[in-house]
Amino acid sequence: MRRLAALFILLFLPWPSRAQPAEIWVSPDGSDQNAGTIEKPVLSLQMALRKVREWRRLSDPVVANGAHIYLKNGVYTLNEPVFIRPKDSGTSTSSTVVEAAPNAHPVLSGGVPVTGWQKLKTSVPGLPKEANGKVWVADAPQVGGRLAEFRQLWVNGEKAIRARDTPYPLMNRILSWNKTEQTCWIPAPPFGDLSKAAGLEMLIHQWWAIANLRIKQIDVQGDSAKLWFHQPESRIQSEHPWPAPWLSKETGNSAFYLTNAIQFLNQPGEWFLDTKGEKIYYIPRPNENLSTATVVAPSLETLLRIAGTADHPVSNVLFKGISFQHTGWLRPSQQGNVPHQAGLYMLDAYKLKIPGTPDKKTLENQAWVGRPAAAVEVSFANQTGFENCRFEHLAATGLDYHKGGRDNVIRGNLFKDIGGTGILAGVFADEATEIHLPYNPTDEREICTNLLITNNLITNVTNEDWGCVGIGAGYVRGSTIEHNEISEVSYSGISLGWGWTRTINAMRNNRVVANKIHHFAKHLYDAAAVYTLSAQPGSMIAENYIDSVYKAPYAHLPTHWFYLYTDEGSSYFTIKGNWTPSEKFLQNANGPNNVWEHNGPQVADSIRTQAGIQKPYQYLLADKLQPDPNWSINKENPVIVELITSPNQPIDLQRLKEIMTRAKVRPEALYQWENRYVIFDKVQDVSVLSGRLRSAFPTAMVKTYYDLFYEFNRNRCASGPTTDEWDHTILTANLVADETLQKEYLADHATQFEKWPEVSNGFCNARFQQLLLFRNGRQLMLVISIPKGESLDKLNPKTTENNPRVDAWNARMKKYQEGIPGTKPGEVWVNFQQK
Repeated sequence: MRRLAALFILLFLPWPSRAQPAEIWVSPDGSDQNAGTIEKPVLSLQMALRKVREWRRLSDPVVANGAHIYLKNGVYTLNEPVFIRPKDSGTSTSSTVVEAAPNAHPVLSGGVPVTGWQKLKTSVPGLPKEANGKVWVADAPQVGGRLAEFRQLWVNGEKAIRARDTPYPLMNRILSWNKTEQTCWIPAPPFGDLSKAAGLEMLIHQWWAIANLRIKQIDVQGDSAKLWFHQPESRIQSEHPWPAPWLSKETGNSAFYLTNAIQFLNQPGEWFLDTKGEKIYYIPRPNENLSTATVVAPSLETLLRIAGTADHPVSNVLFKGISFQHTGWLRPSQQGNVPHQAGLYMLDAYKLKIPGTPDKKTLENQAWVGRPAAAVEVSFANQTGFENCRFEHLAATGLDYHKGGRDNVIRGNLFKDIGGTGILAGVFADEATEIHLPYNPTDEREICTNLLITNNLITNVTNEDWGCVGIGAGYVRGSTIEHNEISEVSYSGISLGWGWTRTINAMRNNRVVANKIHHFAKHLYDAAAVYTLSAQPGSMIAENYIDSVYKAPYAHLPTHWFYLYTDEGSSYFTIKGNWTPSEKFLQNANGPNNVWEHNGPQVADSIRTQAGIQKPYQYLLADKLQPDPNWSINKENPVIVELITSPNQPIDLQRLKEIMTRAKVRPEALYQWENRYVIFDKVQDVSVLSGRLRSAFPTAMVKTYYDLFYEFNRNRCASGPTTDEWDHTILTANLVADETLQKEYLADHATQFEKWPEVSNGFCNARFQQLLLFRNGRQLMLVISIPKGESLDKLNPKTTENNPRVDAWNARMKKYQEGIPGTKPGEVWVNFQQK
């Protein structure tokens, strides 16, 4: 009995508690002379790291179970990046954790406050008249005894707009580009003399990237202006072939805007830094009071740098609940910025006179790229991670795991209001290596391996460099990108791979699974929710939910957007079970052994509900930026491609239909009127189809009708279902040459449903299923779709039955239209017959 009683007593005595991690406390009100206790915290994270480093150097048992550095609430303004090195490493049983104190929201900031705002009372040369009485001014901040140079400004947490010549989102179009002279012609800016506007810049939209070009000289001649640019960007911009300025009669030349001149300061939310006068000028938004506003300019490009070496990596350092804010990026101001793709800027690039390299016989261009600065940069680090952190108000990349990382985790973080890419990972190409050469280092410790990117919200990133991406991964291995939500990006959601090569390289066994990607490609096309490059054996893209591609207003090829896009050299991928609204995918110059299975709208709804951020992290969704109401969403409309041959010159129809079959276009989608042939169908990549037609029929003219400016469908009808099968009637005519009448015609169609509702009622009565109007220059293409087996001659009279307003509409339209070349006198609309 005594033994049992003793055992009973032992069972219910409290056991000694396991030793707790060592603690260092940090506060903006602390002092680096303090001990770092909760009562007497240190002032800086750097000092806290030093204390832990000393404990580890001396093998102090206080850190046997790890070290926790707690940051109390407040803003920690940095004057240099926090640097974590190999000696700061923890171990698998004694990690170093930098985290927010309970209920605290600490911010590591690279910003400096801008204070002393006053209403501008003096005249400023160049300031527009419409800005008088609206502008506030403050002294520009200094850092280290020098004027702070910056390209961003935040007012009460909202990014202000660097003064530009057109209000967002409007842009103008270039007139021409001279590669030999390295000059550009644009419409003359209506802002007076800009010749002495120091710091004037041009942002130009070109294919899948933008470029920031510093203007050296501007020469106005009549209604046009000629621009010269500073080096090195002038040479790179004019010599590199991809992406280059776009010149097209069909879709318009490259769009651009000018920025950084006081002459442009005329809109609420715009600012201008006068570096000579050391003043900042700003026009407040209606809800802003600059007497009380918090205004911040960035002074650092990087807030935190974790850097080890291949032999001595940083390990077992974790960040939790920390906010990283207010970084800048000065390269565009100092050297210009001409990116190649995914925000990687070109250091040198040119077109080969004789195409071909050992890896790719047809390659015509060479390029070497650099990597943008990041708020947090990590290299040669193992078992590190970021969880529940916030990356906000940043100019370039948010978080960059560059080289030599293994078993790192990025989980449950917010990436919002970032000028460049949200998360970047892996080597793309070092500065010494041409970008098309496959990367496969002898020392595999260089490769970013087993990186987990999961349950992050990435929203409103790429808002300055539109060619960046939500998540960009280069030569990564065994990495998983899963259960993230990505929205409000200017280009692609996830970009995986680099090199444009089917040669086996460092990449393999990567997974992009169960992500939710929507509202992307806001400014640029040649984009996709998930985009891949090069050979990646054992890699998978599966069970992602993809929706809502923005209709970019200045896209070089308006239909060149995709839900999934395996680009050059993509090989050994499995792509399956991805939910998309349609099967608008592109497989361009792929390598071997890609497997596509069960992708598109037929995928189970459970894929949609299970994709994206999982429940433990859905608190992040409160920070999701709402879709832009000024942007419409693309849908996969049919397109029209017209092939015009010489009169009386027959075309090889068999060859034409072979090209259509190769492009996955149905043979019955071909129509003809005399020497004109029209293809009307959904086409995955209309630019590829058009290119093949031009190659096959070099003497013919190929026209693509991108401008779908009017659409009627059954959603506008009060009754009558849409039928499953349709017949199409395709007609063509020209608009008259009078530009004023052309504008009236387009305006009438833009307001028809509101001002002429009887017209669409007539279409409903006639059982029209759809009516589409396309335009290329003056030429119109009208497609009327009716239930299969019905006759248009039978149905069309019902449009005017008891509906005199339709007669009035038709009479009105006659003054705008005329026949195309080859029609008979008095003949206007001509009908293509199905072949």
